[in-house]
Amino acid sequence: MARLVVIGGDAAGMSAASQVRRMQPEREIIVFERGSHTSYAACGIPFYVAGLVEDVGKLIARTPEQFREKYRIQAMIRHEVLAIFPKEQRILVRDLEKNEERQEPYDELLIATGADPVRTGFDGEESTNVHLVSTLVHARGINQALSDGAIRHVAIVGGGYIGLEMAEAFLLRGLEVTMIHRGPELMATFDPDMGRHVSEALRQGGIDLHLHTALEGFTHENGKVSALLTSQGSIPTDMVILGIGVRPASRLAKEAGLSLGPKDSIRVNELQQTDHAHIWAAGDCAQSFHLVSRRPAYIALGTIANRQGRIAGINLGGGYATFPGVLGTSIAKFMETECARTGLNERELKQLGWQYVEAQISTKTLPRYYPGSTAMQVKVLAEKGSGKLLGVQIVGGPGSAKRIDTAAMALHAGLRLDEFIHADLSYAPPFSGVWDPLVIAARQAMKKV
Repeated sequence: MARLVVIGGDAAGMSAASQVRRMQPEREIIVFERGSHTSYAACGIPFYVAGLVEDVGKLIARTPEQFREKYRIQAMIRHEVLAIFPKEQRILVRDLEKNEERQEPYDELLIATGADPVRTGFDGEESTNVHLVSTLVHARGINQALSDGAIRHVAIVGGGYIGLEMAEAFLLRGLEVTMIHRGPELMATFDPDMGRHVSEALRQGGIDLHLHTALEGFTHENGKVSALLTSQGSIPTDMVILGIGVRPASRLAKEAGLSLGPKDSIRVNELQQTDHAHIWAAGDCAQSFHLVSRRPAYIALGTIANRQGRIAGINLGGGYATFPGVLGTSIAKFMETECARTGLNERELKQLGWQYVEAQISTKTLPRYYPGSTAMQVKVLAEKGSGKLLGVQIVGGPGSAKRIDTAAMALHAGLRLDEFIHADLSYAPPFSGVWDPLVIAARQAMKKV
């Protein structure tokens, strides 16, 4: 039976490998992972640092030993794939523990190398108190650095999802936190008028926030950074967290001659096949198809990685499945402030040249008379003329952000505003007002269509 080789042992890779095993119990499956863990929840790292998750091991879904013994998947950790040779159907692998290289054949190859955190490129970045937040090794390193109580101040570079959650984690640890972000407001996937509410929440929560601020270097000595050098001046600190963003880990694919898509993600079709025979790709290294723009897109999210991995696994296992596409639906929180978005934002719509209308409302999560009701902002974007829903953004208190799933389903179905406002949504005072905030915002947008 055809030998399946998987490069990358996290979400997409192990989802695919597990799916193939369920469909083909006797197939040979080998996974090469350059890190020390397989199938772990990187999204849980901020909550481990915060102390909400006591043991980092709880973030591991399945160990290499479990994959080998229970699922008969050869999960080879600390093995880095150096090159892919499509014509020979071979890969070059280095055993990082033994520092030995060997070639391995494949009949089918899945690239699931994920994404690499964006680096600054500045001298001093490799200092011992500069940390990334993408692996369990990084998580342990941060907690170890905090263990002796010597660190009192943390500087976070980047105001996206990672920056937001790490800021909360360090506040919960009793530390002083400064955040710098080069954009006008936090959360670049939101429109600035919605990101403004997130920025204000961080300020009110005690974060020393510097917007319109670019990192220009580090002051460092004896292997440690003592200050950030920024476009607005120097910021002294004891620890630095880099949360600038990620880029697809597509170097192997590029060097092997595979075609690349948006932001150098690996180009795939709806089956997760690349343009080379017997080579597939899934997860944060691969492109997606955006269901609203109807164009290829690159969106790195764990939900997408797991779904793409499952589709690749079904096809590799002899079945047939297609990946329909994505909306970029995402959600996060800082203390009591929740934020979520789905579909396209105004910047993306302008880049597409589409005509659209927008409506934004300030409301409450619950009826004003019911205890626990909190403020909530909703923004709706729709196509001018047709009224087709294009995007939704939410920022508010507890109970607000998860409503984004309703909007995501409406976008997935391609609903117009006049259809969406008649959705038979649930109502009871402990959960929502008689008119859900999403419906109220949609009605406001209809007036402009």
